[in-house]
Amino acid sequence: MDPLGEYVSKATIVSDERVDCMYLTFRAVELALSHTPDEAIQIALERRFHSKGVLKEGHVINYGDRFEYGEDMIESGKWGKEMTSGIGKTMKIKGSRGKDFVEVLSSDALMQGMKSLKSGDLVFFAKKPDKREAGEIIGHIGIIEVRDVEGNQRSKAVLLIHASGTKGKGGAVKKVLLREYLSKMPFIGVKITRFR
Repeated sequence: MDPLGEYVSKATIVSDERVDCMYLTFRAVELALSHTPDEAIQIALERRFHSKGVLKEGHVINYGDRFEYGEDMIESGKWGKEMTSGIGKTMKIKGSRGKDFVEVLSSDALMQGMKSLKSGDLVFFAKKPDKREAGEIIGHIGIIEVRDVEGNQRSKAVLLIHASGTKGKGGAVKKVLLREYLSKMPFIGVKITRFR
């Protein structure tokens, strides 16, 4: 995950023109937890930063305090409670930035535990250690949607909502079956957080 999105370079809270996976997650959660646009901005200032974001004349003056790494979002608790080990059997992978290792679910373990996922769960995709560029463990983030399969309320489809593309060129928000995404994903495993 490139730590610098358009919203950071513009020093704004709302920059919906070009969306990356972290910004999509930020905005979706902020809007879901708020009742008004002003409340969404206050939630953003509370949650996107290690401490708290500061606005001055419509611009964020302390984006240096932002969450640059998905793994820091997880550890903060501001982005839900980590549920990874509650979904399935975890495995240890090499850590970075002071962590010897981290525990993730393999794609197989997640497929087996998919029935435990709930709409609104956040999925943090861990990079293979040899693919990390800036010490980042998490390389992609998405949001889970669980819905009834048409014509069969007993069967559930688990979807991944994520921003797909590159920062320089932009991308698109997509909704895909999680099972299909996992079958071809370039990541070593996932971590899961949940609000509630």
